[in-house]
Amino acid sequence: MRYRRAVAQKRTDLERTVEARGQTRDEVLDRNLAELLQETRVVITGVQVLFAFLLTLAFTARFDDLDGFGRTVYTTTLMSTASATLLLIAPVSFHRLLFRQQRKEELVTFADRALLAGLGLLLIGIASAVLLVLDVALGRWPAVVGCAWAVLLGVVVWYVAPLRLRRKRDW
Repeated sequence: MRYRRAVAQKRTDLERTVEARGQTRDEVLDRNLAELLQETRVVITGVQVLFAFLLTLAFTARFDDLDGFGRTVYTTTLMSTASATLLLIAPVSFHRLLFRQQRKEELVTFADRALLAGLGLLLIGIASAVLLVLDVALGRWPAVVGCAWAVLLGVVVWYVAPLRLRRKRDW
């Protein structure tokens, strides 16, 4: 149900963009899809590097030295990064399965939501990776401070600042 409402809202946004830019619906959707693909290319590199690091970490000698907290943080980091990777790659599968079905609007809506959710999970992965590394390198409290800083900075620059600008435009 929410997905259909989101598609209906996107249609409204789409129609506004068509009028404002003087483009056809297909041109706007093509441009939106191209922009989403570019954004995916940027973020997927970072998530792949983090995921690769996490996959190798469990096979290092120092991994056995982690206490319960460290293993829990590692598991959280690994699972949030794996989930982010899956969500960030999901639009590719969506596109392949709906290829030539005249469903680009649904693809753009799905990709938009998958990327936003993937970014949220990536933020959790980055913050928990900072927590894990700083806990080993500096101790628990500096790690908590570093993790909090990563979360705060990520939330502000990835969500709060863009949403504030969006609200200003909508007024």
